[in-house]
Amino acid sequence: MQIRLDKFLADAGVGTRSEVKNLIKRKTVTINGICAAKPEIKITPDADEVAVNGTTVAARGFVTYMLHKPAGYVCAVKDDRFPTVMELVPQNRDLFPVGRLDKDTEGLLLITNDGGMAHRMLSPRSHVDKTYLAVLDRPAEKTYIPLFSAGVDIGDDTPTLPARLVICDDESPEPGYLPEEYHAYSGLGCVVLLTIQEGRYHQVKRMFHAVGNEVLYLKRLSFGTLVLPLSLKKGEAICVELPKPEIFLKQT
Repeated sequence: MQIRLDKFLADAGVGTRSEVKNLIKRKTVTINGICAAKPEIKITPDADEVAVNGTTVAARGFVTYMLHKPAGYVCAVKDDRFPTVMELVPQNRDLFPVGRLDKDTEGLLLITNDGGMAHRMLSPRSHVDKTYLAVLDRPAEKTYIPLFSAGVDIGDDTPTLPARLVICDDESPEPGYLPEEYHAYSGLGCVVLLTIQEGRYHQVKRMFHAVGNEVLYLKRLSFGTLVLPLSLKKGEAICVELPKPEIFLKQT
């Protein structure tokens, strides 16, 4: 079945029909890699790949973007003081961030309009792993590993859930994830990978603060089975298809 390009984009949540027409007029919309000339062009959603500013747009229904969040953006739909992550994805009034990353934290952030899936992904009962790359102020001690595995008192009513800590003694497992200004910390025991299953306020920073260390740089590398591609640059977003819940959500 064919459909007008502007209707397809509006139905997909990119914007209103008039906003979509402006995007096409500004030559930011492509069909199978070719710039779209007119809003009335007919496309076949199941066969044609439509992109806005290089980001593939999914057909009608739920849509999820994986964003490589840069520092300086807040995870909110609106904010009066700071730019929001919503400015980095195709506009859709129904989209919202799945959880939060601190303003100065970078890395993988999901933005979706699928509220049910977002709830399941964020629920601690779903035991979804979230792995972070952190650069610490001083070398991590091996005593952190059993402490984090048992749960850490970060000042909340209950300790954190068990977390897995890997100290990268030699170098970051993926040097491409580590900004150049932090390369000097590789090989010193200051670069770590931490996997948690919660999303408490400033949780990673508070966990290391609880053991007498401080986080200088933080980047989320994975969320469940989704991994941040090294090729995805800061500020870029790609449309992703979420695995089925029974695969994506690691039940324990």
